[in-house]
Amino acid sequence: MNRLALLAAGATVLTALTAAPAFADTTPATPAETVTSCGPSGLQAGLSTRVCAEVTGTTVEFYGTVGLAGPPSPGSPAPEPKQLFTTLSVEVVGNDAPLVRQWPVVFTSSTVEVRGEAASASCGSTVRASFGVASFPWAARPVVHEVTLDC
Repeated sequence: MNRLALLAAGATVLTALTAAPAFADTTPATPAETVTSCGPSGLQAGLSTRVCAEVTGTTVEFYGTVGLAGPPSPGSPAPEPKQLFTTLSVEVVGNDAPLVRQWPVVFTSSTVEVRGEAASASCGSTVRASFGVASFPWAARPVVHEVTLDC
């Protein structure tokens, strides 16, 4: 009798637990996917430069890269460190004035990444960035990349 009563009580508890209301959303929300795109590369101060964008929803973060223009010759010494003056300009086309950030960077032989601030814009907006690198005696010849926010 005790076993039968215990079994019946267990069945009652199980029924009550399965009938209890569940949380409204049991599956975790997936974060917005980040899409990275880059503009064409260009030569500035004898180095290869490029500006790229990481788009997540309506937020865009641009960054510029500086690297060797080609592989070094076998057996050649490492390049001398080079003082660079970088400028990253970001604007929402047709809106406010561009946000301009300038950084001094020392380039040795590995790729350097210069990040800007993230910008938010409404769906359908075009966001443009330019990335310039100068080093005496070379003036900057900025590379440009723009993205349109498709929501």
